[in-house]
Amino acid sequence: MPARPPEPTIASLRDAPAEGAGDTLARYWTFYWAVADAQLARWLPRRPSRVLDISGGGGRSARRTAAAGHTVIEVRDPMLERRAPGRLGDGKSAKGRPVGGGLENGSTERQSTERPGTERPGTERPGTERQSTERQGAENGGGDGDAGQGGAGQGGTGNGRAAGERMGDAGRRERGARETIPVVGDSSALPFLGDACVDAVVADDRVLSRHLATESTVGEIARVLRPGGRVLLCVDSLTLGLALLAEQNYWAHLSDVPSAEVVLVPWPDGTITRCFWAEQLRELLTDVGLEVEWIRPRTALSPSTVEHVLADSPDALARLVRTELNAVPGDESLGMHLLASARRVSP
Repeated sequence: MPARPPEPTIASLRDAPAEGAGDTLARYWTFYWAVADAQLARWLPRRPSRVLDISGGGGRSARRTAAAGHTVIEVRDPMLERRAPGRLGDGKSAKGRPVGGGLENGSTERQSTERPGTERPGTERPGTERQSTERQGAENGGGDGDAGQGGAGQGGTGNGRAAGERMGDAGRRERGARETIPVVGDSSALPFLGDACVDAVVADDRVLSRHLATESTVGEIARVLRPGGRVLLCVDSLTLGLALLAEQNYWAHLSDVPSAEVVLVPWPDGTITRCFWAEQLRELLTDVGLEVEWIRPRTALSPSTVEHVLADSPDALARLVRTELNAVPGDESLGMHLLASARRVSP
């Protein structure tokens, strides 16, 4: 009987294989993102809606949401993108990827010392700073959707007013129009959005595990959701966190995990991720007035299983994806990442 290939290290599961590394885990990432796309498609509102996407990650979920007929406000957070050494599964470094079309190669250039998007619609800046902001917005206008046509394409620092105007215009257009409104700003605070102004929020690609003060971000999500609006989010699981600690021989830290209210886990490169049990995630959501609809692993199948099946039968991808989607809910703690859906119930 042939020897089974070794299970990949936990740390190696954050990024797709580097160029020249062969097919290691390439099939798994194809499967992973096929599952993520199918889960998003199932979850999205059936009627054309206004959806806020704070996922980052190159705009994958924002593009798919817009393609489904929704108006998407896509928040691009340069601070968060530069902190992340690589997005899950894209095989690239965030340092080398443009953010909103205007920041490349890890540039820290700023037109102002304030964090992007720190003003609500209607605020003004001194003329010189506003001119610089408009120049930055013109650069950022090369993104998805209508970004290059002005308005929300001016998505740089202090762009809350332009974003608010575009949001109003979008609401007056025929429902069902496909549009992505890019906004460069702080995805943890959302200061450029008013209360109860969106129908749904997508926080995919582990973004809430990279915002270490997750309570604050989830509170902002609840604030901008209209009553009855829903959020889809993805976080790192404590199963992943425990495996990372064990792989790095942090045995003393492992013993502290059961009593810890907040679990912050280092990756080998020194970056930090916040990990959750299902019950911790449920409590986090209910504390801000959200009603949890369900929590489940993003994928329950292991990378080695997926690689083995797809190596023998490349046509089995659709069958594997259906297996994940139709699996009977079981142990919520399984898998590297937890996916949750919640609804705002408070007025």
